[in-house]
Amino acid sequence: MPYDTGSTDDQLLDGCRRGERLAQRRLYERYYGRNMSVCLRYAGNREEALEILNSAFLKVFQHIDRYQPSGTLAAWIARIVFNTAMDHIRSRRTYREQIRFPEKADAPVVSDPLDAMSGEEILRLLHQLPDTQRQIFSLYVIDGYRHKEIAELFGFDEATSRWHLAQARKQLRQLFPSRQAMTDPT
Repeated sequence: MPYDTGSTDDQLLDGCRRGERLAQRRLYERYYGRNMSVCLRYAGNREEALEILNSAFLKVFQHIDRYQPSGTLAAWIARIVFNTAMDHIRSRRTYREQIRFPEKADAPVVSDPLDAMSGEEILRLLHQLPDTQRQIFSLYVIDGYRHKEIAELFGFDEATSRWHLAQARKQLRQLFPSRQAMTDPT
């Protein structure tokens, strides 16, 4: 059946239940505007809103057989869009809460030489370390491996992994002053 802008909701609904792409497209186009405005209220930007809307319509099409004509199709779709937007907000809120750090009122500010360095400068410093120390430092500090996992990778015990990490840190501390002496005009 050819679907157009004059097709009724019932016609589009029947087509969507049969998996007809044109019916899905017409239904999406019909309810795009009002539901996009809902998504825009909850999203940070238009791209995020479109992502929410598309996720919602995917749910609409996957669960179209669950629609009961006791309410309007528009209201059913709007409920799915709203719930999808809320799920999106909840997922982002959880992430934000996980990365919040407690603030200390009078915590001293410590100037870390790493803050002033570019990624290339840090990489150059790391490459001045012996291979094993550089690799263990990277695995532990950058990639988040534990000493047990590192020891298994290298085939030695955890104490050896800890020693290499301590040596790497010691050598990096020694390299920082020489870098600052090169860049400090005094």
